[in-house]
Amino acid sequence: MYRRLMEHLTTAVLLLDGELRLRWMNPAAEALLALSLSRLQGQPLPALVEGEEDLGGLLAKARDEFHPFTQREARLIRPTGEPLTVDYTVTPLGPDELLLEMEPRDRLLRISREEALQTRQETIKVLARGLAHEVKNPLGGIRGAAQLLERDLDDPGLQEFTRIIIEEVDRLRDLVDSMLGPNRLVRHEPLNIHKVLERVRALLIVEHPAVRIERDYDPSLPELSGDESQMIQALLNVARNAVEAMTEAETPSPRLTLRTRARRQFTLGAERHRLVCEVAIIDNGPGIPEALRETLFYPMVSGRAEGSGLGLSIAQSILHQHQGLIECDSHPGHTQFRLLIPLEKRHD
Repeated sequence: MYRRLMEHLTTAVLLLDGELRLRWMNPAAEALLALSLSRLQGQPLPALVEGEEDLGGLLAKARDEFHPFTQREARLIRPTGEPLTVDYTVTPLGPDELLLEMEPRDRLLRISREEALQTRQETIKVLARGLAHEVKNPLGGIRGAAQLLERDLDDPGLQEFTRIIIEEVDRLRDLVDSMLGPNRLVRHEPLNIHKVLERVRALLIVEHPAVRIERDYDPSLPELSGDESQMIQALLNVARNAVEAMTEAETPSPRLTLRTRARRQFTLGAERHRLVCEVAIIDNGPGIPEALRETLFYPMVSGRAEGSGLGLSIAQSILHQHQGLIECDSHPGHTQFRLLIPLEKRHD
């Protein structure tokens, strides 16, 4: 009777014997471990599931001391080799039986991370607008005063100084405008993401012929709703940033991969979407320093000596206007930016 009840639970439940071998598990546990009971039954769980801590030792201690315990956000490796973050509780039922309950945390942690990313991006936009207002007003006054002064000066040498003032004011104004991101509304039109990627690829081949650019497209992807020119800018900013990082680091055999996939029933922030387009831009460069990862999408933050620090910030802003976002995973030799865009048709 109890097993029939546990078979309908969404929590993964595993029953172990005194030797920590798997005796039984419910369908939720099969889904979590990505293998069936018939494949795993009778095998020692510590040999199937690896963890940052000694899982076998913890289970044996609970068995020997007959004392239950709970572990939060434990990092495990599935039998298939995929990483997994779970909360789990071990309850001894007798000298030769342990009950193990596992609750996956990956999705909740990702939702929390994405919500924090979206909140930071909104905060950045508010700060940038305030900064733009405070900076552009006095810049306008300086430019106007320099123009008036230029008219009253007869000395060409002095007029050259006023022209420098005007040019530098214009440069600062353009920089402030760049921090604000795209200055026009998004046009939501049918958009083929592979056409956009081919345009980006063609531009990069001309700029960086030494970099091998590979394609790994999912041809079944439907069209999304978006602004073609802004999407080209976002993808080009991310891809160009990757290529330039490899070039500066003199990466041997530099390689960039452009990959597309469809993700079903995917959550972005707190909203679940039936279908999401994932565009991955993957490079084999030096990776992103740990100190920069939390602030990577802030304006004026760059890991490159010649970088402006605006490319990724603008790209993230464009994705937000398409109800999407950009995620990043990086370690030396492998950096992956994932651009996630909902594929549902908008009803504006």
